[in-house]
Amino acid sequence: MSQHTTAPLPDLVARAQRGDEQAWAELVSRHAGLVWSVARAHRLGDADAADVAQATWMRLLEHVGDIREPAAVGGWVATTARRECLRVLRRAERVVCTAEPPELVDDDSEPDARLLNSERDAALWAAFGRLSARDQALLRMLAASPAPSYEEIGAALGMPIGSIGPTRARALDRLRREFERG
Repeated sequence: MSQHTTAPLPDLVARAQRGDEQAWAELVSRHAGLVWSVARAHRLGDADAADVAQATWMRLLEHVGDIREPAAVGGWVATTARRECLRVLRRAERVVCTAEPPELVDDDSEPDARLLNSERDAALWAAFGRLSARDQALLRMLAASPAPSYEEIGAALGMPIGSIGPTRARALDRLRREFERG
């Protein structure tokens, strides 16, 4: 992925509206992680997530001239990605769970330490799986890299920006309780 320029979003949107390929590449580069995290928050597999990303960028291409707040293009992208995710889920009439999380690379060669870490990780993912879908989606988006803005998270999850922080705290508390409950 290319390095981000310091160009303000309104400038990038204006340039993209005029067909500037570099501006398009920059918009996609800046928001690709957001689109991916929205798809993952909806538990889409790789192929469906790729379809969502492609459809989201196509919608932006079709409607870039209609964007009223160019500085808020991230929210527009997040909302569009969420709608595309819902369309994919309706079309499939099923929810595709993501694959198991990748195993963490552990430099500790002690078998006991690796076993304990593996058991802890399994218990944490089991606790995470017992959370509500809303809590899981929020925590997945907050853990995405690069992290989307609260505006983008709010748009993707249909959540007021002011409630994201408190909801995050409550979700982490529920995760902690589920983990301790085992």
